[in-house]
Amino acid sequence: MSISSFRRAYQVIKTTLHFGLDELLPTKLTPWYFRFLRRCLFWLTNQHKNSAGGERLKLAMQELGPVYIKFGQMLSTRRDLLTDEWAEELSMLQDRVPPFATSLARTAIEIELNAPIDSLFDDFDDTPLASASISQVHTATLKSNGKAVVLKVLRPDVEAKVHADLQLMSQVAELLDTLLGANNRLRPIEVIEDYRTTIEGELNLKLEALNGIKLRNNFLDSSTLYIPYMYEELCFTRLIVMERIDAISVSDMHGLQAQGTNLKLLAERGVELFFTQVFRDNFFHADMHPGNIFVSREHPDNPKYIGLDFGIMGTLTNEDKRYLAENFLAFFNRDYRRIAQLYIESGWVSPDTDITAFEQAVKVVCEPMFNKALNEISFGHVLLELFRTARRFDMVVQPQLVLLEKTLLYVEGLGRQLYPQLDLWQTAKPFLEGWIAEQVGPKALLKKTKEKLPYWADKLPELPELIYDNLKVGRNFVNSQNKLLDRYLKQQQKAHKSHFLLITAAVLILSGVMLFNQGVTAWISHTTITAGIVTWIVGWFSRPKSGKF
Repeated sequence: MSISSFRRAYQVIKTTLHFGLDELLPTKLTPWYFRFLRRCLFWLTNQHKNSAGGERLKLAMQELGPVYIKFGQMLSTRRDLLTDEWAEELSMLQDRVPPFATSLARTAIEIELNAPIDSLFDDFDDTPLASASISQVHTATLKSNGKAVVLKVLRPDVEAKVHADLQLMSQVAELLDTLLGANNRLRPIEVIEDYRTTIEGELNLKLEALNGIKLRNNFLDSSTLYIPYMYEELCFTRLIVMERIDAISVSDMHGLQAQGTNLKLLAERGVELFFTQVFRDNFFHADMHPGNIFVSREHPDNPKYIGLDFGIMGTLTNEDKRYLAENFLAFFNRDYRRIAQLYIESGWVSPDTDITAFEQAVKVVCEPMFNKALNEISFGHVLLELFRTARRFDMVVQPQLVLLEKTLLYVEGLGRQLYPQLDLWQTAKPFLEGWIAEQVGPKALLKKTKEKLPYWADKLPELPELIYDNLKVGRNFVNSQNKLLDRYLKQQQKAHKSHFLLITAAVLILSGVMLFNQGVTAWISHTTITAGIVTWIVGWFSRPKSGKF
């Protein structure tokens, strides 16, 4: 480790101990050397003894800075690992970071563009429009077309800082995993690896730009979602140039109400957009917190969302999509047996799971939810509770489903903030039922046949030759198998003959020795022994060659 790494490690340890995070570990899980090292750092005392555990962790992450703040935000969505109290505390983490110097921003932008800013842009604003833990945003006007744009540039040396913190987190996770044992429910190593994937994706702005272009193409003609235009030729690993939008933040309820926005329709469209991205496009925005979602100022009676920040996108397999849709439908039909079957069929839990016990566990968790009105039932919490229940039956963690669960909780929270009476089920059920109908049955079969038809038509002329070749291969295979079988049988015959001769030789030799010991005429015993030796030699050399048929 470098000197800077040691400094960072000491800073993390100091913050951890100042907030008493070490005291949250059960004594029985802390070995003697851990307690000894803690006593050696006697000057680092717990300064927040009266604070709850979740609050201490939140404050420590705020103290440690952006990478840990983003980690806490991600961890707050893992309610399969944390209690509700801890998750709520971490969800309050705010990513507010002072901007870095404009001179550094200008230098970084010009390095990526390989050209002076003034040669491509007018009105570059040295005052950042926004500043976050990973990047900073400035506004400008494109010289080529006079369009207003924003330039999003990574912070200086952010990659090195993130990777150093990730390395330290991984080492701490390995230590925690050792202390907590193989069956601990927190699974720190797995959590850190999930976070590594997320944060490293956000460090590549070129990837974010490509994600934005794909999402924009999926909703080009949509009246519900608009994705700003990306100037792809001006997008690089550390820089994005994109269309600037003039819109209202979705969290600005006063602004939305002031312009007369149809909040009920806006809330319903948020749910529809989520399910469309997941089930129609299999490409969903997985970071839909209010800071990334805006509402167009045009046509407030027919509101349109505007999405930003595409560093974290999610995808599902076709099987995952079908099982999820059927899970939701089975839940609202109170078909708990079907839910248990779906978890086993999908491979999320072991095929050896006791389906009856699993069904009963699901029923215990889900049935009380029906005491609520439908407009109070949360899809995200249904999914969360099902995952929690499945964990007791050794469910394997599905990172793509955790990402989906987080996004669903965001969408629901957003929808009910806009319109508290939002009935998610009424909005989503027709979509899910329609999608399921398209995936199974005659309509789905016809659709798949149409999709495969060009491929089959292309291969049809080759079909007779392929059939002939396969029949020929089959016949040759049968012939070769028959030859192998004949050779095997001959080898077995040789082996039996050899074994018979060797056994006979042993009998003759033993008989000759016994005759000699009993004083029988010498020539008889000698003849018997000699016959045995000759028989043994013949039997030995008649053995089949080892490994050959």
